[in-house]
Amino acid sequence: MTKYKTILLLGAPGTGKGTQGQMLGKLPGVVHVAMGDIFRSLDKTSELGKVFVEYSTKGLLVPDEFVVKLWKSHMEKMIADGNFNPSADLLILDGLPRNVNQAKEIEPIVDVMQIIVLRCEHGINDIVQRMKDRALKQGRADDANEATIRRRFEVYEAETAPVLAHYPAKLRVDVDALQTPLEVAHDVLCAVLGRTKEMHAIKK
Repeated sequence: MTKYKTILLLGAPGTGKGTQGQMLGKLPGVVHVAMGDIFRSLDKTSELGKVFVEYSTKGLLVPDEFVVKLWKSHMEKMIADGNFNPSADLLILDGLPRNVNQAKEIEPIVDVMQIIVLRCEHGINDIVQRMKDRALKQGRADDANEATIRRRFEVYEAETAPVLAHYPAKLRVDVDALQTPLEVAHDVLCAVLGRTKEMHAIKK
């Protein structure tokens, strides 16, 4: 099986992973997949939907087995529908892996080419307000409660941040998430362009 050539988008909640992933996903040969979008598209009255709601409303991570199974199913459907070609497309993966166990679970089918980390250490209060504003505009119940948002930051630091240590440091590129969206997009594009040039050079 052809492994998915993948760039991981990592960062605490509200740092703009979805915005940057969507931008990259509009480029030819690039496909953006966000676990948050997959979860939110679930029927909340279904068995899987109820599991997501139970954990997300508490600011907790959904169990690994459930996450990986759902993601694999989504990717298989994308391939079957012709929306992703593992042999030709670059996958931008946003929201997975959320911890080291998930990273190990997806290793057999994912070839991580680069990790872009959106950082916001000195502006958490700004990010929290950004998420509350977004919740009002988009009707996202999981971002409406400040205590839940701050709990998600704690979970990220405890479980997701160690994912970085799982991968070679040379794959990592840090981007300041507190810049303007245009500045963040510039830095992200430069990182992706630099990596794709290296990939093409290796092929030659």
